[in-house]
Amino acid sequence: MRAAILAPVAWRTPPRHYGPWEQVASNIAEGLIKLGVEVTLFATGDSITLGKLDAICDQGYEEDRTQDAKVLECLHISNLMGKAGEFDIIHNNFDFLPLTYSALIKTPMITTIHGFSSPRIIPVYKKYNSIGHYISISNADRSAELEYIATVYNGLNTAEFNFTEIPEDYLVYFGRIHHDKGAAEAIQIAKKAKKKLLIAGIIQDENYWREKVEPYLDEQIQYMGHAGPEKRNELLGNASALLHPINFAEPFGMSVAEAMLCGTPVIAFNKGSMPELIQHERTGFLVNTIDEAVNAVLQLSNISRQRCRDWAASQFSAEKMAGDYYKLYQQILG
Repeated sequence: MRAAILAPVAWRTPPRHYGPWEQVASNIAEGLIKLGVEVTLFATGDSITLGKLDAICDQGYEEDRTQDAKVLECLHISNLMGKAGEFDIIHNNFDFLPLTYSALIKTPMITTIHGFSSPRIIPVYKKYNSIGHYISISNADRSAELEYIATVYNGLNTAEFNFTEIPEDYLVYFGRIHHDKGAAEAIQIAKKAKKKLLIAGIIQDENYWREKVEPYLDEQIQYMGHAGPEKRNELLGNASALLHPINFAEPFGMSVAEAMLCGTPVIAFNKGSMPELIQHERTGFLVNTIDEAVNAVLQLSNISRQRCRDWAASQFSAEKMAGDYYKLYQQILG
């Protein structure tokens, strides 16, 4: 089987720091290679894969800001579509734009919908319902207007996450510094619980950072910058809990799965996919308010960190994800 995996071109695949779609595309590609699939990864030129790499740019537009994002995206997608006949199947991890080629090529295309940036993009998906082969990354993140063939949870390389049985006495926030992800709420929870909080992630909203986060930084609330894989392991693994007080219906939540793989329970606002990722009172707590989150901090000793690890490894491994996709490829190809 010859498969083309289309990754975004904002960041390297896999990403150095931030880049969840790029990370999933990488895990799909490498997982399929282990299953014997002949994979070509369409990504940035500095990307890393055991398969064949096809690129139209040396770096992503977020890492080389001299490039125009839209121009790069058009060149990148059209590069693959011009070679569509060389593949048995195309796996689109690049949102809705590649769908506009799908009726013009003979190669079937499966599209993982990594969330909706806006309801305004749904008409594009809807137009290609009959040939789109849509995958949701959680049951919560589905549009009633679209037809799906399956839900496949994002998978992580479990061996990259070290299990920590005895944590240190601090909480961690790991994600974009943005209202959606709830950095300000995490600070309020930590202050009310009288716990140290380490914050890690890229600053995506400068105004939010200046108004809601930066003024509260002190010895108790510390910003660690954006964290790569090694720092991520240390921050997540040694934390007594990950605070994930999101303000939107999050489609998946990579840091939630990553924390649990380290044995770290998660205290999350009960929105979006959180009930699918977290077993309430077993691998963390689903809460609705800051006060409920503070109360959950006091109950962390009731959570088995080994159970957190075992649950995440059973549900959110790259091997399981790749295997699920491989079965879907076979189903589509008959």
